[in-house]
Amino acid sequence: MAFSSYKTIGQVQKEFQITYIETNFVIEIPFDISNYFREDLETMMREGVVNNSEFAICENLIYPVLKEVWKSYKSKFILWSHESLNCDNNLNGYPEYILARRSPLGKFVFDKPYFILVEAKQDNFEAGWAQCLAEMIAAQRLNAELIISVFGIVSNGSTWEFGKLEADKFTKNIAPYSIYELDKLFSVVNYLFQQSELQLNNFVAA
Repeated sequence: MAFSSYKTIGQVQKEFQITYIETNFVIEIPFDISNYFREDLETMMREGVVNNSEFAICENLIYPVLKEVWKSYKSKFILWSHESLNCDNNLNGYPEYILARRSPLGKFVFDKPYFILVEAKQDNFEAGWAQCLAEMIAAQRLNAELIISVFGIVSNGSTWEFGKLEADKFTKNIAPYSIYELDKLFSVVNYLFQQSELQLNNFVAA
C-alpha cells in the first residue's frame, strides 16, 4: 500500500496503533541565513511563479530551505529527493525529501532515515500528515535497532508544520511556522537537523 493511500491521521493511527498528542516541542535554534539566500528567495517569490504546481512548490520554496540548512550538516547526512522508501507491502513510496545518515560507503548509498518531509498537496495538511506519519513509521522500522525519534515536516511551501514519532507515540507541534517569518522557520528546521545529529552522535558513541 503506497504512503499516499493513507488519507487521515486516524487511519494510520488505527492500523499501526499509534498514540497522538499535540504540544509545542520544537525549539528555535538560531541559524545564520545568508543575504544571498534572502535576496534570492525574495526575488523568486516576488517575480517568479513559485506555486503553480506541486513540483514548483518543492523546487522553489521547500527544497531551498532544507538545502540551506543541510549544508551545515553535510558531513553527517545526505538530503535525498524523491528516493524510494520501501519497508513492506503496506509502507512504500517516494517521500518528497528524506534526511538520512551519510553511509560509510559513500553518498550514493541510502542509509538510516532521520526525518521526512511531505508536501501538503492542494493545501491538504490532514492527508499530508497521514502520508508523513506512515512514512515516519516506515523509517522507524527501517532503522530497526536504532531507538531514535523520527521527525516529520508537512509543508505547502508557505506554511510548515512539524511532528515527531517516538516508539508508538506521535507528537504534532501545535504552532505552525511560515516562510514569511524566515528566521523563525530556519531556526526550527535547524532544530530538527541538530536533534538528528545529536541522535546520530549518540548512536556512534554507544
